[in-house]
Amino acid sequence: MSSSNTSPLDPNLLDPQVAAEQREQRKRKIQSSLAKRHRKEKTFRFAGISAVVIALAFVALLFGSILAKGLPSFWQSSITVPVYFDPAIINVGAKPKQTAGETPAHFEERMVAWQTEMGMVDWDALIVNGIVAKNKALESQRDYLSSLYTSSEAYRLRDMVLKNPALIGSKEEIKFLADANIDVWLAGNIDRSLPDDQQQLEPEVRQLADQLKAEGIIKSTFNTNLFFSPDSRSSPATSGLAGAFMGSLFMMMIVIVISIPIGVASAIYLEEFAPKNMMTDIIEVNINNLAAVPSIVFGLLGAAIFIGWMQLPLSAPLVGGLVLSLMTLPTVIITTRASLKAVPPSIRQAALGLGASKVQTIFHHVLPLALPGIMTGAIIGVAHALGETAPLLLIGMSAFVASVPTTPLDQATALPVQVYLWQGNELRNFFEGRTAAAIIVLLALMIGLNSLAIWLRKKFEVRW
Repeated sequence: MSSSNTSPLDPNLLDPQVAAEQREQRKRKIQSSLAKRHRKEKTFRFAGISAVVIALAFVALLFGSILAKGLPSFWQSSITVPVYFDPAIINVGAKPKQTAGETPAHFEERMVAWQTEMGMVDWDALIVNGIVAKNKALESQRDYLSSLYTSSEAYRLRDMVLKNPALIGSKEEIKFLADANIDVWLAGNIDRSLPDDQQQLEPEVRQLADQLKAEGIIKSTFNTNLFFSPDSRSSPATSGLAGAFMGSLFMMMIVIVISIPIGVASAIYLEEFAPKNMMTDIIEVNINNLAAVPSIVFGLLGAAIFIGWMQLPLSAPLVGGLVLSLMTLPTVIITTRASLKAVPPSIRQAALGLGASKVQTIFHHVLPLALPGIMTGAIIGVAHALGETAPLLLIGMSAFVASVPTTPLDQATALPVQVYLWQGNELRNFFEGRTAAAIIVLLALMIGLNSLAIWLRKKFEVRW
């Protein structure tokens, strides 16, 4: 029995015109919704591309500014002149030889006296004579010629003769580094319009430097001292990164030997063997917290434990390596555990099902599959440690060290600390470029380590 108030079908639905209008409304509504979704998608894509472009622009600005300042410092002004080891100037006699029956003490006394006489020789006169030999017109300006080259070059001549006395009476072409102020002047890093009382060089020296540069006597050559010489305060022109590089190398070796084996072993135990209880939960939370602790805190810990309590030598790469190992350890553990978790459980189940023990399953099947991630995490951790500065400052590695360390117990500095020290040097217009050059070397090492991590990951990656 049907109701008298409603009909089973709405008569409007039977009207083709009304139905067409309703379809058109739905179509417009769908098109409007699609257009809105497309606009949002385009906006999101535009925002993402803009973020990437802005980030790349800032990276390009950073690297561009560093390269612009640092690349010129890989070349340095030098003077190559013929040096005649004049016997009239090096009038010290032959090198002593121990005679029969002479006591070692007496022979040592004669050797020290001969070396002292060598130190009294006017080695600067030999260099000045060599410069004059290139241009006889410079004879009248001998008093200013010694200001052109760095002061340590005279000692280098002395050491050459001490090592090989047969040089006396011979002539050799030797390259001498120009003084730091001369290099800065010729490189254009000093405003030449400043009055004489604000210039670092006398007017005669500046004019002489420009003249020799124009004549080709002073040339810009590749700066090998940057890589093979230690830091120097008495002769800034010879300052190099050799001491800092060896210090960083010793520390990285200690980090690799200590942090990576302990970190990987700890991660394997926690992930595969440790029981899941409150104690392991507390350990995991503390490891995650240690990974977020500021690096300077590890420096305080190292100063208190390794130097204050264990009495290890101050400013030694051994202490720096131990501190950086503690700092790197949480990162290695976390990345290793993540790599182990990424191995499918079916690998473990299949190995156990075929009769392998727990240890065989982990070391023969799971660990080889997780090796790319483990190696990547370890290398990235080492690269992170290479660039750390704050913890090293607190254990005394900011001290000036003028020698290249030969063991992890010798006093040393590190590449990032050397950057910090050069940035604060009073001869700013010279060391600003050296600082940027040191940053380029440090970045090259870090990029190389990260590239190695990527290559190893691709090489040992296994798909399942």
